[in-house]
Amino acid sequence: MIPVAEFKQFSEQQPAFKLLKPWWDVLAEYLTVAMLMIGVFGCTLQVTQDKIICLPSHEPRENLSEAPCRQLLLQGLSEQMEGLQEVSGLKNNLDLQQYSFINQLCYEEALHWYPKYFPYLVVIHTLIFMVCTSFWFKFPGTSSKIEHFTSILGKCFDSPWTTRALSEVSGENRKGHSTGRATATMEAGAGLGKAGEGEKGKVAAEPEKVVSEPPVVTLLDKKEGEQAKALFEKVRKFRVHVEEGDILYTMYIRQMVLKVCKFFAILVYNLIYVEKISFVVTCTVETSRFTGYASFCCNHTKAHLFSKLAFCYISFVCVYGITCLYTLYWLFHRPLKEYSFRSVREDTGMGDIPDVKNDFAFMLHLIDQYDPLYSKRFAVFLSEVSESRLKQLNLNHEWTPEKLRQKLQRNSKGQLELALCMLPGLPDTVFELSEVEALRLEAIGDITFPPALSQLVHLQELSLLHSPARLPFSSQIFLRDRLKVIRIKCEELREVPLWVFGLRGLEELHLEGLFPPELARAATLESLRELKQLKVLSLRSNAGKVPASVTDVASHLQRLSLHNDGARLLALNSLKKLAVLRELELVACGLERIPHAVFSLGALQELDLKDNHLRSIEEILSFQHCRKLVTLRLWHNQIAYVPEHVRKLRVLEQLYLSHNKLEALPTQLGMCSGLRLLDVSHNGLRSLPPELGLLQNLQHLALSYNALEALPDEIFFCCKLRTLLLGYNHLSHLSPQVGALRALSRLELKGNRLEALPEELGNCGGLKKVGLLVEDTLYEGLPAEIREKMEEE
Repeated sequence: MIPVAEFKQFSEQQPAFKLLKPWWDVLAEYLTVAMLMIGVFGCTLQVTQDKIICLPSHEPRENLSEAPCRQLLLQGLSEQMEGLQEVSGLKNNLDLQQYSFINQLCYEEALHWYPKYFPYLVVIHTLIFMVCTSFWFKFPGTSSKIEHFTSILGKCFDSPWTTRALSEVSGENRKGHSTGRATATMEAGAGLGKAGEGEKGKVAAEPEKVVSEPPVVTLLDKKEGEQAKALFEKVRKFRVHVEEGDILYTMYIRQMVLKVCKFFAILVYNLIYVEKISFVVTCTVETSRFTGYASFCCNHTKAHLFSKLAFCYISFVCVYGITCLYTLYWLFHRPLKEYSFRSVREDTGMGDIPDVKNDFAFMLHLIDQYDPLYSKRFAVFLSEVSESRLKQLNLNHEWTPEKLRQKLQRNSKGQLELALCMLPGLPDTVFELSEVEALRLEAIGDITFPPALSQLVHLQELSLLHSPARLPFSSQIFLRDRLKVIRIKCEELREVPLWVFGLRGLEELHLEGLFPPELARAATLESLRELKQLKVLSLRSNAGKVPASVTDVASHLQRLSLHNDGARLLALNSLKKLAVLRELELVACGLERIPHAVFSLGALQELDLKDNHLRSIEEILSFQHCRKLVTLRLWHNQIAYVPEHVRKLRVLEQLYLSHNKLEALPTQLGMCSGLRLLDVSHNGLRSLPPELGLLQNLQHLALSYNALEALPDEIFFCCKLRTLLLGYNHLSHLSPQVGALRALSRLELKGNRLEALPEELGNCGGLKKVGLLVEDTLYEGLPAEIREKMEEE
């Protein structure tokens, strides 16, 4: 006897898989259990009881049929029932072994195969049905996806974040409905106010009754927040993986089609052969040599029961087949490879929940047949809005006000600055630090400043480096007259937020980003007309010309910096309109000559032409029109010589010519009597003109990284010289005249060929050991009293 439990393995699944079993699969499972019990019961009877009982027939062999056997059987039964006469029969003279032999032989030869194997067929067909139903739960290509899906679904359903997200939405919706109802009631109260003061008071009290409190939102601790964050990542990866194919959908259809085909086959052959189950069976076998008889009348002992079981079995098969046909209708009637969350979006207010497709959509359709609540709670983890809320919550847990205060530092301007880099968002706790004066945000995505920004009452500087930000209108009003400095860095300048150009109190605007290739030549920038207080404009891009909008601030712009990263700046005519410009930087703009537009800037005080392609500076004579020019930076170019008419720049105080290709300096340079700083380091100078000694106001002279072999003594006539950089030349001797530089506080001599230092260095009262950059051996060669003097504090 085989227990039914042995067949359990054919249909056993994980408990979580029940989520993917709609009502028709559940009904089919119960039907297969019933059919299996019919088969097992029939098999048990077949094994434990006699199968057939036969008696010899005295009818001639050629006349033997089922009718005489049935008539003989009915006659014997009627005589037994009447009991009116003595029962008499024919003696067959057969022993027990002969009857057993005949029974077995007739069972094998005379009984039709259908009643003989009916219970076994029932068991086999039922097992096939069970395998077809649960095959996609066992097949490796589908079971892994199902296990992963049910695991994630269960976690999403039970996650505290799901409850919180839905509660927040529910609270917002209820609040909106309550506000609407309260407003309507108040209007009604105002309309009825004329009826009497008592009525008015009664109606006015009604809004308090209709306002409902939003549900209490559960608080998430840090661990729960991290778990929800991991769930978002799992759902995102699972969606990408499952939406690629439709193996689950295909497998389910295939096994359903197979069950329908199996149903029709079973139904047809059972209806044809069920009549073969007969109580009386005629048996004709050649056994006369063993028993003396060749024909027998047999009784199939289980025919009556098998006929009833067959009727029940066929009934169950019909119901099973109807469920399969309904399933096929459901599969082909609806677009199951697409799933829309439209109703969920309407219910929850999360309008960014995406629709899904392929196997992901199919599993969600099956989930809806089990309980639609699962899909609704699962949809929370498909929403980017929900994920951003969670990130914000986790950020607030991680970045407490105390932790943020530890990151506060003083910047170069002495302001209290908070710098945050590479965070998934902006913590709300930032706005609790009201003492912040400068806020620097770098690589922080999708920033939306909340109304709490108004708490930063001391905020004057804002830096957004690769951090796109949205600013509500209320916050724009707050920053419009308060913010003084803003720095924006992005991939393309068209990503600069428009609200930046409406900050009326802005004094410094620093923009960094590229123009698209098709717009680089035009270099169109948003209008700057609203920036009435703008004094400093810095633009680092690939502009083909000076943006025309720069002229919008021509009346008050004092400093303009254009850094082009090597892209050639072609048109600079707009510069002529900047009448009050004091500082101009044209860095890495691909300039080969000094732009003529510069000479029209009468108020210009500083000019920086670093990292261009200047070879000749013959135009330097025109700088005499810039009567206020005190600083000229021509460093990091390819200048080979300095023209003689440099002598015209008598008001020039600082001249930077480092990192060029100079091999000599003109003697007329000594006529620039106002020069205080001269930097000609990193060139190819072999000698210096003695006329440099005429620069009596010179305080800083940089000659490092040249090829100087000697210095003219006249250099030491510059009695105001404080810094003298002579490192990495070919000097073999330092003149004792260096002692005349009483104000000298920094002297660099490293990298030369000096064998000793002059004792006259002791006369340089301002020179200390920390300001003397020389090899240790040379320093140790100085007299002890000089070294002690230099080492004094």
